[in-house]
Amino acid sequence: MQNVIIKNISVVNEGVTSVQDVLLRNGRIEKIAPQISETGKEINGTGKHLLPGVIDDQVHFREPGLTHKATIRSEARAAVAGGTTSFMEMPNTKPEAVTQERLEEKYDIGARTSLANYSFFMGVANDNAEEVLKTNAKKDRVAGVKIFMGSSTGNMLVDNFLTLEKIFSEIELLIATHCEDEKIIRANMEKYKQEKGDNLSAADHPLIRNEEACFESSLVAVQFAMKHNSRLHILHISTEKELQLFSNLLPLKEKRITAEVCVHHLWFTANDYTKYGNLIKCNPAIKAPHHREALWQGLLDDKLDIIATDHAPHTWDEKQQAYLQAPSGVPLVQHSLLMMLEQVKAGRFSIEKMVQKMSHAPADCFRVRERGYLREGYFADCVIVDLNAQTTVSKSNIHYHCGWSPFEGHTFPAAVTHTFVNGHLAYENGTFNENQLGQRLLFNA
Repeated sequence: MQNVIIKNISVVNEGVTSVQDVLLRNGRIEKIAPQISETGKEINGTGKHLLPGVIDDQVHFREPGLTHKATIRSEARAAVAGGTTSFMEMPNTKPEAVTQERLEEKYDIGARTSLANYSFFMGVANDNAEEVLKTNAKKDRVAGVKIFMGSSTGNMLVDNFLTLEKIFSEIELLIATHCEDEKIIRANMEKYKQEKGDNLSAADHPLIRNEEACFESSLVAVQFAMKHNSRLHILHISTEKELQLFSNLLPLKEKRITAEVCVHHLWFTANDYTKYGNLIKCNPAIKAPHHREALWQGLLDDKLDIIATDHAPHTWDEKQQAYLQAPSGVPLVQHSLLMMLEQVKAGRFSIEKMVQKMSHAPADCFRVRERGYLREGYFADCVIVDLNAQTTVSKSNIHYHCGWSPFEGHTFPAAVTHTFVNGHLAYENGTFNENQLGQRLLFNA
């Protein structure tokens, strides 16, 4: 592998931005210094920023079984084009990753096809607790276990309290949860169906999947975690009320209960259903504007620990169906970093805080080994961004298999120019190099 020397670039790492040279050698960051003299591929970083690659702890890449929506290869390419160098993928594929064999099949697909580094969650069902507990033997090689405490189909909706008790008390890995109370949602659905009949629309989504449904389910998860001192990570917090369940009194590395917020909940509000309709229908729902403002505050004061995407592609035709038939989920992984850089430029938060929430924090929360920071000796997962350039989203530059994005026609005030995965220049100014693929993430158990 050729040495790479990035010259005179603004390095953003651990709360500090400083102009440095950076040497990448043999897949690692070998040296960060004001001046480095080495032979190799030289990149002029003047006027640009070098960030640690984004670690996205929640994506749905659909393979196996739903490959008409997405594949691990297609979505990993999209991720890398957007500056995400590592992802953790969810188990609700077809078939679901609820056995050790199916889990390892997904790792095999990742090893063969993923341009980004990868990990996959073990899925919990009402009847597979013993199988889930076998994952304890892999806690250095698996991101965690995933429980759908509401909002899933088939056997992946876990509402058996004996199963939950067993998992929370005996699993040694991080437990990631989707928290929405199914009984509250069903009652709300019946109420609005009676009121509106077939005239339900995406604008009703946050009323059906409301704040109460989120809070009640998140509260149950927190109570289980506190009872058993589990490592609990609640995904995609979407409401103001849930913030009272989380604390900023401890450093992230010491927290046992952590929380994630997703880019779409920081960007859109319920007012946007008028324009986007089912394109931004997702679970949990995008809600009223005051929730978005509360989420930003929770992010800034560190009650919310991580920014992720919950990237969840569906075909255009699927999204064009009536509200009740249209599936929930939004494709986001290619544009998440650009979304947040736009918020940086708008003054919402600093670029250092953004890097903390998108790179450092996922690495710390999941105990990812030697990634998430620009440190000498760490894997060279890094991204060059140009805050003086622009990126206009169009059909021609969307890399999702589904081929669409809610951001089509939008111009972001920044550009991702280079993405390195394990020192390999995987993406450069619109061009991919798949001569080297990503690696399985490892974790400090």
